Amino acid sequence: MSSTQARPTLVRRRPRGATFLLALPVPALILVFWTIGVQQAWDLPFGIQMGFLPTPWEVGRRLVDLAAGGIVDDAFSGTLPAHLWASTQRVLAGFGLAVALAVPLGVVMGRYSLAFRMLDPTVNLARPIPVTAWAPLTLLIIGYGDGSAIFLVFLAAFFPVLLNTIAGVRQVPPRLIEAAAMLGTRPAQVLYKVVLPASMRSIASGLRVALGLAWVILVVGETVGISTGLGAMITQARDQSKTDLIVAGMIVIGLCGFVADRLLSGALTLVTRRRPTLT
Repeated sequence: MSSTQARPTLVRRRPRGATFLLALPVPALILVFWTIGVQQAWDLPFGIQMGFLPTPWEVGRRLVDLAAGGIVDDAFSGTLPAHLWASTQRVLAGFGLAVALAVPLGVVMGRYSLAFRMLDPTVNLARPIPVTAWAPLTLLIIGYGDGSAIFLVFLAAFFPVLLNTIAGVRQVPPRLIEAAAMLGTRPAQVLYKVVLPASMRSIASGLRVALGLAWVILVVGETVGISTGLGAMITQARDQSKTDLIVAGMIVIGLCGFVADRLLSGALTLVTRRRPTLT
């Protein structure tokens, strides 16, 4: 190869420590403005009055008390593990059910035009209905308790997974399927040996979006008729005007969503390792 020919460019990965340092200034600035805004009682757009917010110190104190107790000494002290465990179970149940149904259905709809034409109108009719609109009906037909919360999480996670699966399957190159047939792959094996792996990039994007929405909608499902869970804790804190507890619960939910996304990304990385169609 001549010296004038272009050489492949090596992409250097940024060290994790450098990534952390790059991400650190934004939350630090938020904490600074948060503290100053509460102290100065700023009035922000949309009628936000920061004078009614707790300070970061009060929220941090509440977080420690939630986890270990012995600081505030009220009914919520040391209850974080119980709330966290209950919410995690509901998210995993609803998200897992959505994945188990949406991925196979998406593969069939994306692969077979007849199935797509039959089901797509119904999917597009149900998809725009917000989960919050389902909540009153869910309480009437399912009742109070875990079942309604899990069902709402399922609804929130189902459509992102389904739509991304359909899109990924429809983008699989026909030549890839033809090559698999030439190598002796049976038609019944094409879906899970060729189509599913080749569309995994799009499916993974749907899984991540759906998991994030699952934590968002969880709060809606836990606001009524449930005594244990992060959403229930926030609802009880609202009724008692404990703003520090509300913000602490919001932070915990954000951290849960972040950790869940990292765990899902790590699991997908393990699945796709050494398989070119998945990476």
